[in-house]
Amino acid sequence: MTSLVSHHPTTSIPSVTSDVPTGLWIGGRSVPASGGKTFNVLDPATETLLARVADAAPADALSALDKAAAVADDWAATAPRVRSEILQDTFRLISERVDELAVLMTMELGRALPDSLAEARYGAEFLRWFAEEAVRIEGRITKSPSGNGRILVSHQPVGACLAITPWNFPLAMGTRKIAPALAAGNVMIVKPASETPLTMLALASAFAEAGLPPGVLSVLPTTSAQEVSSALIEDERIRKISFTGSTPVGRALIGQAAERVQRTSMELGGNAPFIVFADADLDAAVDGAVAAKMRNGGEACTAANRFLVHDSVAAEFTDELVERLRVMRSGPGYEATTTLGPLVSRIQRDNVADFVNRAVNAGGRVRLGGEVPKGIGYYYPATVVDNVPADADITREEIFGPVAVISTFDTEEQAITAANATEYGLAAYFFSRDLDRCMRVAEKLDAGMVGVNRGVISDVAAPFGGVKQSGLGREGGREGIHEYLTTKYIALGG
Repeated sequence: MTSLVSHHPTTSIPSVTSDVPTGLWIGGRSVPASGGKTFNVLDPATETLLARVADAAPADALSALDKAAAVADDWAATAPRVRSEILQDTFRLISERVDELAVLMTMELGRALPDSLAEARYGAEFLRWFAEEAVRIEGRITKSPSGNGRILVSHQPVGACLAITPWNFPLAMGTRKIAPALAAGNVMIVKPASETPLTMLALASAFAEAGLPPGVLSVLPTTSAQEVSSALIEDERIRKISFTGSTPVGRALIGQAAERVQRTSMELGGNAPFIVFADADLDAAVDGAVAAKMRNGGEACTAANRFLVHDSVAAEFTDELVERLRVMRSGPGYEATTTLGPLVSRIQRDNVADFVNRAVNAGGRVRLGGEVPKGIGYYYPATVVDNVPADADITREEIFGPVAVISTFDTEEQAITAANATEYGLAAYFFSRDLDRCMRVAEKLDAGMVGVNRGVISDVAAPFGGVKQSGLGREGGREGIHEYLTTKYIALGG
């Protein structure tokens, strides 16, 4: 283990009190990569070095899998109550360290500290939720209708799992996959995003401190994501792949998994519509819009991407949204006055800027922001663009930044048609005070999750996932643990 390389004394960064592992996490401890390679993790606010992290190679992946396979049977046979208590102890450790973990996430991801605090608490809750689910994996026994015996149905661990997590929620995307896998009795290898590996390594260390046996969980930071992942997927011992990330990468992983008929869960891209009907409470709608768009600086798969506003209220809604976003203060995420931190990388910042420039070239009008600020750091301001044509790139792709794109509609049918006119189907939002409309529209929106009169929908007790090109399977809720279980039928004679 080693501490962070730099604490940037010119800024008001709270101290990170515990050491942060920077090696690969294999066999319950931090170890160097087999080739001794490392890669740099940068602070998006200052573009300076935070840490040098071990860079896994395919040989390291197979070493982790060897250790996982060696303990898989013992972990599967471990009493559910014991598995539950380890998850509960990890939950307590993470809960005690939310401030510290929030600072760590902000340092490597860039976002404002309140968003990191919210994720630290949210991510910890998956540990508690699935600790409780570990002792509630139920089967059934019934008499056969033919009368010739009994039908016994049980659920067993699916086998060794590979989780590939994104950079935008480095803790919660880990706990949302690791907790159900371990609760169900599986071993797991995690490949975190290279932009934000430190949080996942800190989580692995907490699991070990809580008593998780060595080998049950491994973490492999790497800049060779495809090679490391392929080495694992091509091994018959991996039986389950869980991925959160872009749709193109998800499609490729599904293709690889198909060759060995491996189970997959895919939480992929989103293009969430946010509909404001004429009868909406506009103050509540603006509050919801700010939450749905600006949470995590817009770097969320559930972020509102397209604002569809009824003609009669479009001007008022847009004016109020502009004023709410105008007061957001950009700066290093760990400074107390910051409400909008930098984006995670230069590439991400440039992608967002390009989307806005193309929208303007297509006829869109910038009402706020819209220009990359000068100076260091991967900053992009809160931006509002209206009069955007329906076929503009910015309405069809995932922005992943603090940019609100506003279009108008006349009828409910037009709004629903526009909302569903995308290959994605992860989340959707709308505001209306008409109860009949709320039920009617919620059923017609082609999305796995719908927020009605609310801008934040994530909940550990609810199933998270999408339809169409937004993925397969569900995470969280009662459904989450079944992604890591296989069903066995036993025919009992007599």
